[in-house]
Amino acid sequence: MNFSIPKEIKEVTEKLEKAGFEAFLVGGCVRDLILGRDAKDWDVTTNATPDEIIALFTKTFYENTFGTVGVVNEDTEMENLKVVEVTPYRLESTYTDKRHPDKVTFSQKLEDDLQRRDFSMNSLAYSVSKKEIVDLYNGEKDIKDKIIRTVGEPDKRFTEDALRILRAIRFSSEIGFDISPETEKSILDNTSLLENISLERIRDEFTKMILSPEPMKALLSLRKLGLLSFIAPELEKTVGIEQGGTHSYDVWEHLLRSLQHSADKNYDLETRLSALFHDISKPESRRKGKGKKEWTFYGHEVLGARETKKILTRLKYPNKIIEKVVNLVRWHMFFSDTGQITLSAVRRMIVNVGKENIWDLMNVRICDRIGTGRPKEDPYRLRKYHSMIEEALRDPISVSMLKIDGKKIMEVAKIDPGPVVGFTLHALLEEVLEDPTKNTEEYLENKAKELVKLPIEELKSLGESGKLTKEEADEIEIKKIRKTHKVL
Repeated sequence: MNFSIPKEIKEVTEKLEKAGFEAFLVGGCVRDLILGRDAKDWDVTTNATPDEIIALFTKTFYENTFGTVGVVNEDTEMENLKVVEVTPYRLESTYTDKRHPDKVTFSQKLEDDLQRRDFSMNSLAYSVSKKEIVDLYNGEKDIKDKIIRTVGEPDKRFTEDALRILRAIRFSSEIGFDISPETEKSILDNTSLLENISLERIRDEFTKMILSPEPMKALLSLRKLGLLSFIAPELEKTVGIEQGGTHSYDVWEHLLRSLQHSADKNYDLETRLSALFHDISKPESRRKGKGKKEWTFYGHEVLGARETKKILTRLKYPNKIIEKVVNLVRWHMFFSDTGQITLSAVRRMIVNVGKENIWDLMNVRICDRIGTGRPKEDPYRLRKYHSMIEEALRDPISVSMLKIDGKKIMEVAKIDPGPVVGFTLHALLEEVLEDPTKNTEEYLENKAKELVKLPIEELKSLGESGKLTKEEADEIEIKKIRKTHKVL
């Protein structure tokens, strides 16, 4: 098979082969080449030892016990090509900690290296020079059939490295493959092995699931295979909790559909986590409404913010991510009836959540809406709220825009404080609104000297005209914003 291989990778494999060694691309990059995807990482395997690899290349680093040498490419701008990992063929012994081999032995046979891989789709090797794939475990067929299957006995693979249990689910959501029945059964039988894996590694796999194209599929698999308890057992309580009203789904499915919409829109990690956890405390806040037909969930956003903080802290997410997600969960129930709210209420909401987070909050609200089963993500009311946010965020047209202030006018014009200063500022503002190029310190200082010499009534008239021009300009800007959002 003839794949398009970056020159930086070709240079590495060619140098190894010219020195008399074997060299193959291996693992995920081969899988991605077959799928027609951009490879995230490029890994090379060889029968050369670490010392022999280091001797061949100008700049390398070797800081591990597994034989992997980092070959540095300083001339590339592509992040995933700046370091190419080159690892000797190796055999691995037992995995006492269920994560890392107790001992690594270098080998001269490619077969030894491929047999220790996790899944068949990742056990493929590719010779760049020969344009040939080495496939010992039917990896190509499994890729064609979109199946995730372990190399050899699944129990053995998962016992060696329990993180592979989560990797199977993560790959499923990333590339859209299904996990084979025998692999699924082994996961069910070996869930307890995850007790040996650090929360940081579990968090990293969970994050990749959340950032995948199909996070809903990942969460469904986690629950089906009994793995939620290792990540967010709090989600289990949302299953079967009916909501009624505008909601077509129970809380669990609502959260998953909200999360999936955030992925469909390619929102960032914090927004996706907020979409997943925004209603997590609905079960404990659920009460029968006055009519006894519908449920109420008063205060679930406050309780949910606390619960979300507990979950993300336990998973050891960085404080910056925790703070933002908790903030979005806390304020996701903002009152959005644009027929009743005022611009000042919108400004208070912006203060509550922060200017830097307000649009992410609106995105969480959109996900929340789609998660109810309502197909339209931008009804008039939401578009109107967007418009009001832009109005609230917009810097008002005022004398503060000028490259001069009252203090400077008094200084250059040699006048005392008084109404003349205000009239002069508004007269200058009118000029700048007519011609923004005049908004320079030099022009405004010279013009101010002229204006203060005018009779007070004439200057007052110019100042009032400036105020009127400012109001008209404000109105034009607001109309533009509302037109953008198709609201009145």
